[in-house]
Amino acid sequence: MIIFRKSVSTLLVVAALGIATVASAAEIVRTGEGRNFYNNIMIPAGAETLYLSGSGAQQKDDGTWGDMEQQTVNTFSRFQETLEAQGWSLEDIVQVRAFAVSGADGELDFAGFNAGYQQFFGSEKNAMKPVRSFVEIAGLVVDGWLIEIEIRAARMPD
Repeated sequence: MIIFRKSVSTLLVVAALGIATVASAAEIVRTGEGRNFYNNIMIPAGAETLYLSGSGAQQKDDGTWGDMEQQTVNTFSRFQETLEAQGWSLEDIVQVRAFAVSGADGELDFAGFNAGYQQFFGSEKNAMKPVRSFVEIAGLVVDGWLIEIEIRAARMPD
């Protein structure tokens, strides 16, 4: 009889842990928080996802493109418009991939990228931070772009 009680108790504990695991798996989990991004984001089964292709800044009225910070702000502003038009938000972004080139001075402006990026993530406007990659490349398809960014978004259905 004691063995049976232990088995039932063990079964109840295992069942409770299983329920807790299922409950916690029903949300997006972020770990390894840094200043500008998380190191890990787990997207559970059943989450809705949205992928936005690589995009860069729009040319200004005067024909210029702006510096790295301006291009980053312009690009994320347009992503925000696209997301909101589809019922999503910046808070839903879980991954950012940025491809960057050096400016006319031959320098890669990583600080300018971060200054623009921080206006959208880990801020009062949006406390969430996606996982992130920033890669320096030789060139982009649009002359004048210093940065091309693609994003992935995920959220749990209502």
